[in-house]
Amino acid sequence: MDKIDGVVIGAGVVGLAVARALIQAAPDTAREWLVLEAADAIGTGTSSRNSEVIHAGIYYPHGSRKAQLCVQGRHMLYAYAAERGVAHQRCGKLIVATHADQLPALDAILQKAHANGVSDVVKLSAAQAQAMEPALSCVAALYSPSTGIVDSHGLMLSLQGDFENAGGIVALNSPVASAVCGDEGIWLRMVDGSELLAQTVVNAAGLHAPALAHHFDGLAASHVPQAYFAKGNYFTLSGKSPFSRLIYPVPEAAGLGVHLTLDLGGQAKFGPDVQWVDGPDDLVVSTEHAPAFYEEIRKYWPALSDGALQAGYAGIRPKISSPHEGAADFCIQGPAVHGVKGLVNLFGIESPGLTSALAIGDAVVHALYESYHGGHE
Repeated sequence: MDKIDGVVIGAGVVGLAVARALIQAAPDTAREWLVLEAADAIGTGTSSRNSEVIHAGIYYPHGSRKAQLCVQGRHMLYAYAAERGVAHQRCGKLIVATHADQLPALDAILQKAHANGVSDVVKLSAAQAQAMEPALSCVAALYSPSTGIVDSHGLMLSLQGDFENAGGIVALNSPVASAVCGDEGIWLRMVDGSELLAQTVVNAAGLHAPALAHHFDGLAASHVPQAYFAKGNYFTLSGKSPFSRLIYPVPEAAGLGVHLTLDLGGQAKFGPDVQWVDGPDDLVVSTEHAPAFYEEIRKYWPALSDGALQAGYAGIRPKISSPHEGAADFCIQGPAVHGVKGLVNLFGIESPGLTSALAIGDAVVHALYESYHGGHE
C-alpha cells in the first residue's frame, strides 16, 4: 500500500484551492500530496457550469461562513488574479427592483450588505440606474462596484500550477470508492482496487461529497448531510448585449433569480433558474423553460426580442438543504466536529464557492491545524 501525506478528493476550483493551501502550509518534509479527480479533466462539474461571477458578499446572513468567506475570498481572488494574470473584470452589478413591492426587499439587501462589510453598495433611483444602463427598466436598484467576473478555467489552471510547482500531483481518472479511518491514517480504496494510506484527506467532491462520505468507515453517518440537487438552466443571448454590467433581479428563495451575466468577451447569458432534480447528472438544458426566461428577463429588459435566447448549458447546485428550507451555510467539517483525525469534509459548497475558494482553502488549513493542536472550530 502506498503511503502519502495528504489527499484532496476532487479537482474543482475549491479542491484545487484547498490543495494549494495545504501543500503551501505543509512543512518541507511533508509535501507528498495528491489531488484525486474522478473525471478525465479538472473542473468538469459545478466549477465549469456556473455564472463565473466574483460575488461581493451581499446576500448571505451576517456572521455566516458564506458571508465571511465570500468577502475574504473576493479580496483574495482579485489580488490572486491580478498577480497571476488570470483574466477577470471588475464590471459591477445592479440589483434591480422592477415593482414597488420589491423595494423593502431591496432595502433589506442593502442593510445585509453593509452588515457583511460590503460598504461600497449604494442605492440608486430608477433614473440613476438607467443613466448607467439605458436599456434597463426598474423602479430602484442597488449598485455593487465590487462584483466582477473571472475566467474560472484559467483560475483552476493557475491553482493546479501552484500545487504542482510545490510538488503535488493531480491524478485524473482516479475515482475513490471508499475509505477506512483508523489510528494510522485514512485508507483510501480506489475504484480500480488500489489503496492509499494518507495522513490527511479532504473530501472536496462537490456534488458527490455526501455520497462519498457515506462510504467512509469510521465517520458517523450522523455527520453526513442529505444531498439535494438544484439544477440551473442557462440561455445565451444572440447578438450584442445592451448591458455593460451584470443585472440581477431581487433574489428568489433558492437562487439569485434569472440574472444577466457577461463573459470576458462581452457575451450575455441568462440564468440560472431553479429546478429541483433527483440526481447530479441531469445536465441537458430544459428548453421548455425558455418562455419563463423571456417573462422574467422582460421585467428588467422589456426590449428582449422573441427568438433572441438560445439554449446554453446547465449546472447543478450541491445543496444540503431541501426545497422547503432556507439555504444552508457552507459546511467545512473538520476533526473538531466529527472526531476523525486528519479528515475534512466539504459539504454544500454552492455559490459563492467560486468566489470563496481561496478563503475556503485557508479555512481547511485552520480546521486541520486546530485539530492537531488541540483546539476547536
